[in-house]
Amino acid sequence: MFRYEEIAEDLQKKIKDGVYKTSEKLPKEYELCDQYETSRTTIREAMQLLENRGLIFKRRGSGSYVKSISEEEEVRKGFLQSSQFSGFTKDMGEQKVSSQIIEFAVVNPPREIAAALKMSVEDFAYYVCRIRLVDGEPFVVEYTYMPIQVISGVTKDTVQKSIYAHIENVLRLKIRSCHRIAKAMMPTEKETEWLAIDDGSVCILAIEQVAYLDDGRIFEYSVSHHRSDKFELKTITIR
Repeated sequence: MFRYEEIAEDLQKKIKDGVYKTSEKLPKEYELCDQYETSRTTIREAMQLLENRGLIFKRRGSGSYVKSISEEEEVRKGFLQSSQFSGFTKDMGEQKVSSQIIEFAVVNPPREIAAALKMSVEDFAYYVCRIRLVDGEPFVVEYTYMPIQVISGVTKDTVQKSIYAHIENVLRLKIRSCHRIAKAMMPTEKETEWLAIDDGSVCILAIEQVAYLDDGRIFEYSVSHHRSDKFELKTITIR
């Protein structure tokens, strides 16, 4: 984890714990620099991350303030969905996340996926199909492609844990943004089994995602099939 991310996590925890309350002004940049013994650039990156998560807002010439989060439950869960792009493991906070690997292989991606990844069908990509479990209960099936020329060194052990942690902490790459499309659909017979869906009327929420590094390279195409009775997609739009 980068230093600015550590600072953002600490500030987020303080917001969650009520150290900084709704509408309260956060300390000035130089005060945070002294507090965390770091540079202004690092503090600005941390504050930008909190703003992207929808936790703070800036007033020109005044400073940064804690944003009002209307749902008490969202606060209790640590804003798990206020940031829609921190990775499943990090989104689940203190809950135990584990993975059941269905398939892990190096493949030539199908044409439409290669096009989404801006790569050739003759190039190689990791393909991962895995079930993500929270406290032992299946929540989502992930189908992921990552170009080897961008993301290297992925192993079965990596896939068993957090791929995003490998990208950020081992490869030292910065994940920046993603484009997402969400739609409801019925699960396949296999997904019904994998997600332990007993009620045939329960649909899944499919999230199609193309993700980018801070240098503009695409590093992931994925489709995540979430149990609709265990997942809420919440967004915060910042002007």
